[in-house]
Order: sequence, then structure tokens, then C-alpha cells
Amino acid sequence: MALILESETHAILGACFEVYRDKGCGFLEDVYQECLELELADRGIPFVPRLPLQLEYKGRILRKRYEPDFICFDEVIVEIKACKHIEDSHRAQLMNYLKATRKRVGLLINFGHYPKAQHERFAL
Repeated sequence: MALILESETHAILGACFEVYRDKGCGFLEDVYQECLELELADRGIPFVPRLPLQLEYKGRILRKRYEPDFICFDEVIVEIKACKHIEDSHRAQLMNYLKATRKRVGLLINFGHYPKAQHERFAL
């Protein structure tokens, strides 16, 4: 059984692993954000960084916006972190992004883990 958007998530993960190979762990999240923007562009992976998402409550638009780190291929939410370990609050954040966008697949990438980047895949 094939995964939803398997080739797309594989391509994104390849870009993330390349950033980690070059930078390793220990930088701030904004450094990984910028590096990943460059790597995704170099690989021809379509993406939009930090797109403000409109939220609503009981049919009313909220002033507060969510900004996932990336939306790739117009289908995959990518949230990056630079911390020791992925935590449940990070998972919940990505799940909320998926619900808010009605996208079906998300990747949670942690560049702060040693000796290699952590990643988790989510699908609704």
C-alpha cells in the first residue's frame, strides 16, 4: 500500500537531510528555515514559506493567524524545529495546521537532534 504523497514527502525529506548534513545541529530555527528555502528551490520543489493561514471560530474569521514553516507541493505542511527532541506540543501544532488547512499530509522535522535530524510524518 502506497503512502499518500509518498514521492513528494520523500523529496522534501531529502532536502531536509541535505541541510542537516551541511549544517548539523546547534543553529537557531531561522537558520534552518533559510537553508531549507534555498535547498527546496535548488531541487525545484515548489514551496511557500510562512504563509499566514486564516482561522475561524464558529464561522467567524479570527485576527490571529497560523504560519506553518512551509507548504510544499501545495499539499504538504512542513514544520521545522531546532530542539533536543520532538515533543507532543510540536505534534499538536502540526496537527492543528493540517486541520486548519484541510491538507492531508504533514512533516515534522527537528534539526536540533544529534546525531541526525528527527522526522515524523502525519496523515489525516
